Amino acid sequence: MPHLVSDTALIFGRYARQTLRSKPALIFGMVQPLLFLVLFGPLLTDLPLGGPAGSWQTIVPGVLVQLGLFSASFTGIGLILERRTGVVERMRVTPVSRLALLMGRVLKDVVLLLTQSLTLVCVAVALGLRAPVLGVAIGFVFVGVLTISLASLSYALAMRVSSPQGFAPVINSVTMPAMLLSGILLPMSLGPRWLDIASHFVPFRYLVDGVRAAFAGEYGDGKIALAALVATALAAVAVTLGARLFQQAGA
Repeated sequence: MPHLVSDTALIFGRYARQTLRSKPALIFGMVQPLLFLVLFGPLLTDLPLGGPAGSWQTIVPGVLVQLGLFSASFTGIGLILERRTGVVERMRVTPVSRLALLMGRVLKDVVLLLTQSLTLVCVAVALGLRAPVLGVAIGFVFVGVLTISLASLSYALAMRVSSPQGFAPVINSVTMPAMLLSGILLPMSLGPRWLDIASHFVPFRYLVDGVRAAFAGEYGDGKIALAALVATALAAVAVTLGARLFQQAGA
């Protein structure tokens, strides 16, 4: 375990420094969520979507989950490029733990997503969001766990495909229906009953509902507890499967 922790910290440091040097990637990774806040959010502020503090309590949690869903799902593209340039091959000959090669990358993604989430919430507060600090912190925890789950699977898939052209269609075919059925943009209860029922088979819906409940300060209605259960189970399955596929591919 100490060996795994030190190796994970080493890999995390490498990719954290690499990310800090790539400032355009840091900026443009937030463009779409910010556009949703600035251009889409004001269209809904007069609708009865949220609690007493307004509809931003509904809009912002959905944007945070959207950020985690899309950003974490596409992290594997960088690994494909590293395989092509021989970086992965050079790492294979080192004594670093193969699991640490995965978890170090995932930890970097979690820190990056939480930093971007904090920025988004600050912008949302300027636009009119009012939410308890505890609720925002709980929302960040859910976003972090979601990032762990999806980034683990994304890196595992990146070790199984040979090009971004084979990677992107798989991710798009999963993330787009998941986004539409999870209620990220609007609560699924506003749609027809059959669509609301179908959305209950998408685990991301429970995360969205949990983050919205946390931002509204509704800690006792069961949505947060259910979201925590789903998020934990999803992370356990995703990390186990991702680590196995990552190691089988000879990472």
